[in-house]
Amino acid sequence: MTFYDLLIEKGKKEGIEKNVVGAIILNSRNEILILTRKTNDFMGGIDELPSGNMEKGETIYEALVREIKEETNLDLKKVISYINSFDYVSSSGKKARQFNFLVTVKSEDHIKLTEHDHYQWLSIDDVRKNKRITDEVKNTLEIYCFNFLQ
Repeated sequence: MTFYDLLIEKGKKEGIEKNVVGAIILNSRNEILILTRKTNDFMGGIDELPSGNMEKGETIYEALVREIKEETNLDLKKVISYINSFDYVSSSGKKARQFNFLVTVKSEDHIKLTEHDHYQWLSIDDVRKNKRITDEVKNTLEIYCFNFLQ
C-alpha cells in the first residue's frame, strides 16, 4: 500500500466522502501561487491554492497532475512533500478532505486560468496579511514554511 493509499484509507475510516488535492507551487523567488475563485462560485472570491476534486478511480498523484494542468496550465514535475490535510463541508454538503502537497512544476510561465478570475505570486508575509485566504490554507502554508524555510 502506498502513502497516497494510506491517506485515502484513513479518510474513509473517518467518514470522508470527497477527496480533494491541493498544490503549493513556488516561483523562482519562493513566492506561492495563489488563485482567486470566481465570485459566482462556491466560496466565491476567496484566494486559495490550486486544488480540486479527485475523480473516481484516480490516485492522489493523478489528481494532482490533472488539477494543476486544468487550473493553471502548468505541468507537474515532482511531488516534493506531503504537507497536511484539512476537512470542510463541500458545496454538495459532503464531508471533504483536502490533501496538500509541495510540488515543483516544469515551468512557472504561461499560466492560463480556467476556473479562477485571477492569480498572484505571494510571499509568506503577504499570505499572512491576506484576509481572503482561509485559516486552513494559511495553516497549511505555515507548516510548509516551518518545514522548508528555516
